[in-house]
Amino acid sequence: MPISLKLSVLGAIALLAACSEPEMPAEDAVAPMQAAPGPAPQPNPTVARTPSPAAAMAYIVEPADGATATSPVLVAFGLKGIGVAPAGIESPNTGHHHLLIDTELASFDQPIPADAQHIHYGLGQTEAMVTLSPGSHTLRLVLGDHLHIPHDPPVMSDPVTIQVLP
Repeated sequence: MPISLKLSVLGAIALLAACSEPEMPAEDAVAPMQAAPGPAPQPNPTVARTPSPAAAMAYIVEPADGATATSPVLVAFGLKGIGVAPAGIESPNTGHHHLLIDTELASFDQPIPADAQHIHYGLGQTEAMVTLSPGSHTLRLVLGDHLHIPHDPPVMSDPVTIQVLP
């Protein structure tokens, strides 16, 4: 390769490097920045909710309301008028189960949280062994769409209250 071509290539590389983003120093070398105070984020009221079929319903097959059980508890999920599809799979008239334990949903226009009180069954499971502490617990199913957002109108079971023995 002639020297003039080599110099041209090196010049082009230097020019590209000068135009690219500057390299950031390591995290420990950067003084922490304080975020400017501002309003707290608000829920997005424009989130499009997936419509549910008119006759769709969710229910807990077992345990029955008022049942006494030992942990882990088998919770069987039931659906009528709508099908099951794993999370991330967008298909009409389908969703996946979320089990709410001793809580209610704060919002129907946001994804269902994932924590110890909002258990996601995003693989399309229709039953689960759930570990519960001794005492009274209220269980409720909520069907979420491919993005974990409750349908419109929501497809959810009546609450089931059970007693878990020590």
